[in-house]
Amino acid sequence: MSPTSETAHGGRRLVIVESPAKAKTIKGYLGPGYVVEASVGHIRDLPNGAAEVPEKYTGEVRRLGVDVEHDFQPIYVVNADKKAQVRKLKELLAESDELYLATDEDREGEAIAWHLQEVLKPKVPVHRMVFHEITKDAIRAAVANPRELNTRMVDAQETRRILDRLYGYEVSPVLWKKVMRGLSAGRVQSVATRLVVERERERIAFRSAEYWDLTGTFSTGRAGDASDPSSLVARLNAVDGRRVAQGRDFGPDGRLKSDQVLHLDEANARALAIALENASFSVRSVESKPYRRSPYAPFRTTTLQQEASRKLGFGAKSTMQVAQKLYENGFITYMRTDSTTLSDTAISAARAQVTQLYGASYLPDKPRTYAGKVKNAQEAHEAIRPSGDRFRTPAETGLTGDQFKLYELIWKRTVASQMKDAVGNSVTVKIGGRSSDGRDAEFSASGKTITFHGFMKAYVEGADDPNAELDDRERRLPQVAEGDALSAEELSVDGHATKPPARYTEASLVKELEEREIGRPSTYASIIGTILDRGYVFKKGTALVPSFLSFAVVNLLETHFGRLVDYDFTAKMEDDLDRIAQGEAQAVPWLRRFYFGEGDDHSAGVASGAGNGDGDHLGGLKELVTDLGAIDAREISSFPVGDGIMLRVGRYGPYVERGEKEEEGHQRADVPEDLAPDELTVEYAEELLAKPSGDFELGADPETGHQIVAKDGRYGPYVTEILPDGTPKTGKNAVKPRTASLFKSMSLDTVTLADALKLMSLPRVVGTDAEGVEITAQNGRYGPYLKKGTDSRSLENEDQLFNITLEEALAIYAQPKQRGRAAAKPPLKELGTDPVSERPVVVKDGRFGPYVTDGETNATLRTDDSVETITPERGYELLAEKRAKAPAKKTAKKAVKKAPAKKAPAKKATTAKKAAAKTTTAKTAAKKTTAKKTAAKSSAASSASAKSDE
Repeated sequence: MSPTSETAHGGRRLVIVESPAKAKTIKGYLGPGYVVEASVGHIRDLPNGAAEVPEKYTGEVRRLGVDVEHDFQPIYVVNADKKAQVRKLKELLAESDELYLATDEDREGEAIAWHLQEVLKPKVPVHRMVFHEITKDAIRAAVANPRELNTRMVDAQETRRILDRLYGYEVSPVLWKKVMRGLSAGRVQSVATRLVVERERERIAFRSAEYWDLTGTFSTGRAGDASDPSSLVARLNAVDGRRVAQGRDFGPDGRLKSDQVLHLDEANARALAIALENASFSVRSVESKPYRRSPYAPFRTTTLQQEASRKLGFGAKSTMQVAQKLYENGFITYMRTDSTTLSDTAISAARAQVTQLYGASYLPDKPRTYAGKVKNAQEAHEAIRPSGDRFRTPAETGLTGDQFKLYELIWKRTVASQMKDAVGNSVTVKIGGRSSDGRDAEFSASGKTITFHGFMKAYVEGADDPNAELDDRERRLPQVAEGDALSAEELSVDGHATKPPARYTEASLVKELEEREIGRPSTYASIIGTILDRGYVFKKGTALVPSFLSFAVVNLLETHFGRLVDYDFTAKMEDDLDRIAQGEAQAVPWLRRFYFGEGDDHSAGVASGAGNGDGDHLGGLKELVTDLGAIDAREISSFPVGDGIMLRVGRYGPYVERGEKEEEGHQRADVPEDLAPDELTVEYAEELLAKPSGDFELGADPETGHQIVAKDGRYGPYVTEILPDGTPKTGKNAVKPRTASLFKSMSLDTVTLADALKLMSLPRVVGTDAEGVEITAQNGRYGPYLKKGTDSRSLENEDQLFNITLEEALAIYAQPKQRGRAAAKPPLKELGTDPVSERPVVVKDGRFGPYVTDGETNATLRTDDSVETITPERGYELLAEKRAKAPAKKTAKKAVKKAPAKKAPAKKATTAKKAAAKTTTAKTAAKKTTAKKTAAKSSAASSASAKSDE
């Protein structure tokens, strides 16, 4: 039945989408006769703990939320924070004549639609409504052309969800027992962490090599201009026919890979330069080749994340959040796609804008098409492009801020994809001369000219390497011919050192995961977010740095769960999951082999050193996690630094240690948690060990007789008392030792017993006000302050803690409470205008040290930054990083919990699943973390959230 005919007959249709923002946009296109409501993401999932599992389930089912003994049946429960929304949807459905499930058209969206159908149990006709862009024509076409639910897609998503639950719930407890509580393991997150750790291992093992060469500036002797310069710069290429070594010729051990190249040291390079001072030079050869560069394919999820990182400084998560808003408000097509295909409508729109904006000379005769490069891609969607049959230019959208910048990026890339190639010429000139001592020296220079910019008029892709030349960079050389004489205006001697491999950035890690075919492109943003949130990785600028904690985790997984973090095995699992999605393999037998190690298909075994695939028994996941006795917790968390020093990852963080506790001369010192592992050298470890540490006995308290000691703790130096043996430490009668942090002016090696007793006397009661409310002087995290009830007032210095009088305290409280500082200090440095916020950026002195700010966002300077050396670009980078980490804002009184990262669909309805869907518990609400909350009207509650628990 068409939408027109039904509406005319007075029917009422309920359309369910994923997010409130999308519901609002779609409602405007459908008009009367349609009720559009949001599910606000997933409405049910596997339980988050045994408390959420219905009582009829016992044993392993309660722990896992999956019945591994009965064909891996999942137990689904309605999320506690979605019960009210489910009730609302049921009420709306009771008043409707038809139900349209309009969730996203991918595995996750199909699963959400299936769960809605299972929970709502509609008695009216149900249709699956799909669309790739939110425009009036697309929405109306989707209503008029619905389809049935794709149960194969639902099965595929459910299999992934079950696999990730088994992996996480079985392996994570091993990390809790052997490394630290609160850690997690995941099918893709653990492999992503391993990649970052391996890159850091390469940096630690790297040995730099020094090499030298010469750079010459050669003149033609004639006047030049922009099109034909008079000189060129060339680098020494060979001496006596032997190529001069460059960085690529050295291995990570600092040694030459081949003895066929000439390694110049400083002395030899300088001697050669002197010998060439009066040499005659001439052009030995000129090689010219045509240059052609084709446009880049339109964006898919991962390439958009990479370019937004390079050009806009957006993190992967931030990119997807902004893209989600653009999609829901009708500006771009669906942003989770593996496809580079454009529809005929989109191609026509792009070609029309090429002609309009750049002229017919930039339009190729035929439309360009792009083949998909992603293995097993979900090709249902188009590439990411501006929506509609006529693209709005960025200026026409009315967008601002991050949304404008991301839309502009997408618009430029899409239009450029339908433009002509850039063409030009690349030229290599070789210059030769003979030194005074008879050596033949050959220099080489390369240039590029672009005669027709083609698509580069609209867009040029960025590069991960900041030193890389972009495609539109021209280097013009003089017009010379073989045999032309040249004079050396200058010969400079240049020293170089090889550099360790660069750390991953979010963009390059996404690229690496995709090239290795690990995980799905739609989940990469959530995976990177997970390893950052877990503390496995932290950011230093744009670089992803592994923590010492991640070294311990990866060490354990590599040693005892090798197959689970093997790159090829993880990619093979992805293939198997795709085979299940395509109906070429069955889910239950595959899960059984993975979990129990049964069968003869080696692709599903997980044990290290598995068989050869000829029928050998392969250990399953369950077998691996039940034998933990072989895992030495201390060993897997210990790493040699050198000179008898070990780095250990302890319960409270990393530390260095020399010798054992029982041994004489034992030393131990905490390691800064933000220290990059490749910066922990023997010399730095010695510095840490040399700092005052351990217990400094100060003497006995004359009143109590208790010994007073000074210690260096995780949060800085402090003093405390040693309670007598037998003092109860737990229970109702527990006694806690008096403890106090040292003032900033104090140090462990100078603090006295008198100082300690004075510190431990705090807080000090100053007196009471007229209403009998007590005023105390206290030392806190932010410095000395007064406290009266809930009203706190800062003190100017620490001495006031001990000598401020009641009259002085009352005088302070008689003054209006100041918000912020009484007088703003002038900025320490001005950096310029931020390219994102377009506001002036300055460096200021704050409570926690210097920071950069544009008036809206503040970012503290890192340990390797300084006010004197910080550049505008570094300031903008810190602000961009801070914005990417900022949490979504809440809407007052309407905050609901965010949908779990990835929800599971199931196969066609079964009795067990239906029973599970009927039961859940309100205890879920109390167990959810505050971090998962978001506004009901926020797009973050929709499918913008993570698409799986990988």
